Formats: sequence, C-alpha cells, structure tokens
Amino acid sequence: MSLVQELKRRNVIRMAGLYLVGAWLIVQVAGTVLPMFDAPTWVARTIVILLVMGFVPLLVFSWVYELTPDGLKRDGETSPERPFARRTGRRIDFAIIAVLLIALVYFGVDRFVFEPRRIAQARAESAQPAHHDAQAGRSIVVLPFADMSQAKDQEYLSDGLAEELLNLLARVPQLRVISRSSAFSFKGKALDVATIAKQLDVAHVLEGSVRKAGNTVRITVQLIDARTDAHIWSETYDRPLDNIFAIQDDIAAAVVSKLRITLLGAVPKATVTDPAAYAFFLQGRERLRDGSAEGYEASLALFRQALAIAPDYAQAWEATAFVYLSQAARGMRDVEDGTRLAREAANHALALAPDLAGADADLAWIANTYDRDLEAAARFSERAFALDPSNIDVLFMAAQTARSLGNVDLAIAIYRRVIAIDPATAGAYGQLGKALSFAGRDDEAIAAYRKVIELSPSFIGVRHWLAIVLLHGGQDRARAEQVLAQAADESNESYRLLTLAMAYHVLGRPAEFAATMAEAIGKYEAEMSYNIAYVYAFGGQPDLAFAWLDKAVQHNDSGLIEVTTQPLFAPLHGDPRWLPFLRKIGRSPEQLASIHFKVTLPD
Repeated sequence: MSLVQELKRRNVIRMAGLYLVGAWLIVQVAGTVLPMFDAPTWVARTIVILLVMGFVPLLVFSWVYELTPDGLKRDGETSPERPFARRTGRRIDFAIIAVLLIALVYFGVDRFVFEPRRIAQARAESAQPAHHDAQAGRSIVVLPFADMSQAKDQEYLSDGLAEELLNLLARVPQLRVISRSSAFSFKGKALDVATIAKQLDVAHVLEGSVRKAGNTVRITVQLIDARTDAHIWSETYDRPLDNIFAIQDDIAAAVVSKLRITLLGAVPKATVTDPAAYAFFLQGRERLRDGSAEGYEASLALFRQALAIAPDYAQAWEATAFVYLSQAARGMRDVEDGTRLAREAANHALALAPDLAGADADLAWIANTYDRDLEAAARFSERAFALDPSNIDVLFMAAQTARSLGNVDLAIAIYRRVIAIDPATAGAYGQLGKALSFAGRDDEAIAAYRKVIELSPSFIGVRHWLAIVLLHGGQDRARAEQVLAQAADESNESYRLLTLAMAYHVLGRPAEFAATMAEAIGKYEAEMSYNIAYVYAFGGQPDLAFAWLDKAVQHNDSGLIEVTTQPLFAPLHGDPRWLPFLRKIGRSPEQLASIHFKVTLPD
C-alpha cells in the first residue's frame, strides 16, 4: 500500500483538513472578537502559535491511533478489515462540512453586521484631529525619573533630567512628545504604564531612575511599548556628572533609533554648560513651578547662582526673563520694572543663543501685553514658532498673538495642538474655552470649561469664564441662579465678586450689584480694571465701562489683549467712543488688518 493510501486509510488527511479549517475559523473569529475587549496583541499571536504547534502532534496522533467503537486504539491493535474506518471517515467529513457551514455563517454576520460598524468607527476616527497617532508608534511620554540616591535629595536632578530628555525629543518633528505638565501629573500615583499611556494616547513610555553619589551619577532608562508592555530597550549609564549632557544625547539618539524614526537632520543635542551651573538651573526651575512669591524669588536667586558660574548660559538668562514677566503679571513686581528686566534678560539670552525660541516668546509677550506693539509681537511670535513649534510656551504665545489680532480660529487650532501634547493640564482647556467663547461657539466653550473643572477643580477664574458664557448666551433667571450657586466654588475672590455682580444684574438686584462692584473695586482696582470694565459694559453702564477701560490702559492691564474679541463688550461696539479707544491702544480693525501673522501647524 502506498503512503498516500495509508494516510487515507488512517484518516490522517481528513483530520489534517478538519484541523486546518477549524484553526482558520478560530483565527478569524479571534481577530474580530479580541479587539472588542481591548485585548493586547500578544493574545492573538499566542493563539496562532499554539494552533501551529498543535498541527504536527495531531498528524502523529491520527497516524498512530484509530477511533473504534471500543474507544481509541493503536492502529496495529485493530482488525485488518476495519469495518468502522469508513464510518469514522464519514464522521470527519461531516465535521468538516459543519465547520465550513459555521464559517459561512460567520462570514455573513461579519459582512453585514460587523463590517458596517468597523467602517463607521474608521470614519469617526479619521474625523478626529491628526495628532491621534499613537497606533503609528510615533508618540511618547517621558515619565519623571525616580530619585534612587541614598539621601533622597536629588529629586530636582531626576525630574530635571527627565524634563531635559523630554525637551530634546520634542525637537524631533516626526515624534509627538507629551509635555512636562501632563507627563509629571502622574508623579506619585500608583498607575501602571498601560493606563498612563492610554490616558495620554501614546504608544511608548520612557521611564528611568537617577542615583547620584559624589561626582558620579548612575542613570537607568527603559523604553516600553505601552501596547504590549514589552521592553524595547534599556540601558544603564555610570558616568561622571560632567558627562550628563552626553548621556542625554545618547538616550535621545537611542530612543529615535529604537522607534525607527527617519530624520531629515541630526538628532537634537543637549546644550552643554558647567555641571554646577546646570544643577543650580534645575533647582531654580523646580522652585519656579511653586507659583508663589517665595518660589519666584528663590528661583531668581538660583538662576543668578547659575549665571555667576556660567555667564554665557543662555537658558538661565531666558528663565530669568520668564520669572520677571511672571512676577509683573501677578502683581509681585512693578510692571515697568519687571518688563525692563525681562527684556534685558531675554535679549541677552538671544545674543548668546539666537535660536532660543523661549526668549523670542518672552519678547512677544512683552510687545503684545505691555508695549501694545502687535507688529513686533507677531514677528517675535512667528520666529519663536519657526524655531520650536513643540514648545508649549511658544504655542501659547502664538495663540495669544492670534487672539489679539482677531484670528480666533487660528488660536483655537493652536490650543488644540497644545492639548495634543499636553492633554492632562487644565490651562490649555481654559484658554481653548475662552477662544471658543470669543468665536461664539458657546456649547464647545462650556464643554472645555467643564474639562478644566474636572482636571483642576480649584483652577483660578474658570467658573467666572463659564459664567460669562452662560449669562452672555442667555440672560434668564435660571442661568443667573445657576451662576449664583456656582460662584461660591470660584477659588479667586476677585473673580468670585465679579461673577456675583453679573448674576445680580441679570436677577434684577441693582443694590447688590453696586455693592459687590464697590467691594471688587476697593480691593482689586489695579489688577482687575479691565475685568471691571467688561462687567460694567455687561451691566448696561457704558460710561463706567469706558472709564475703567481708560484705567486699564493706565495700569497696563494684560487683559486688554483680548478687548476686541471679548463678547461682553458687544454693547459698546456701536458707541462713538469705541473705535477711537481701539485706535488709541493700536487695536482698531484697520490697524489689526495691516499686521501679517502666519504660523503653520504640523499635520
């Protein structure tokens, strides 16, 4: 008997056919069902591998054993006539037919039930902003590195190194890198890598640790594929602290290589400076984020120590300029003094490093907010954007410039870009909400403000901004009562008072409106003059509104950058004093139209 005849006699060929048809059906069903449960890709791969591994043992089993009325027996132990062999073969044939029928039913259900759903989902996903590229594998979050030093006193170094790596990678145009504020928002939280990656919509996570002993530093890093929880790459660097910048370059280059990113130019390099100056710089940047008067002063002192060691340290000069501007904006330093010092520091930084985008953004801030020179603001902002379109401060400045020029749609697009790389921070949603409200897209603005409250319930001003949308969109008692109830949750007293005043006006309670405004003026005249002006405009008192607009000019109130788009000033637009006022501050329609401002967002 030939081998083929023997294979047929023992039903090996039939069993092979049944197994292949059944395995194929299992793979098809798994490919449809597993994604519904967000199963990791290794589950499907494991199923395929097990099915392949089981094929040869099945053939051997079919060759050796025969299914008889008395159960499984070795082929040599059965009768040569084998009257049951043909019956077993028919049963296998029926099983093959049954599996094929099941496959036919499956294809019908998949074609007419699941396929339309997949098409609809694909269309919905294609309508989302282009930044959702996690599945393309070109997105990453750099988590804060762990401080493994024995004294646990090197957190500024571990956090600073993670941030520096983040900034380096962000300069790779082909890579979407989550910003520091979102990446560090998970610090101290017991969340696994997959959960963090899903919340931030990224495909990869870079994490690590830092251990410093004397002048030696050990840095351990690992790159993780968040979709499979697999380690793509890991490395430990034991180097003198003097080589920390070379370590940053090595890590950035390794990440770009492991993600197989094709670059048009070289991998970005870290700025090299004196290690001692760098340590002071990192400590200063850490204190800067306190947001308190003490924090700002401490950061200034640390930046000065860095500059005493390395006078040509451009990043320290730029950080100094940012502190001065922040102090001036928050009433912690005289505006004229703060802007003068900030301008000097920013210009010094650019003299040392002409491609330092943050310094151009600082000068754009000064030109727009305090010099009222929108032409200069546009030039500085365009240049900053061209140098570093991934820098959050640069993006915010570009959006602010666009808003000041009346291009609210561009501002909205930029804020959405900010959210793409900084999805866990409330500030971006707050500014997006303001831009949406200026565009008359109230429902979207309200949704953005709700997101702010979800991310940061005590976020300053958000309930006031929400009140503006609610009351401007419809001055009815129900909305006013809602605003009145929510005003108590506003964390900032000045905003809370102005919110109450607006609600009292809509509710027809003029005495309470006047008393609340008097209290706000008595406490916050200098820093809230612009806001007081738009509440009086909303309250139907144009003379007082114009008087407070003039006070806002005297106080150089930063709120004036949005005077042309703030909807509460709509009652003044027909007043003969409105256009002359706008011309006085350089923001009339014809003045704005003469200024060219263009930035191109990446796809």
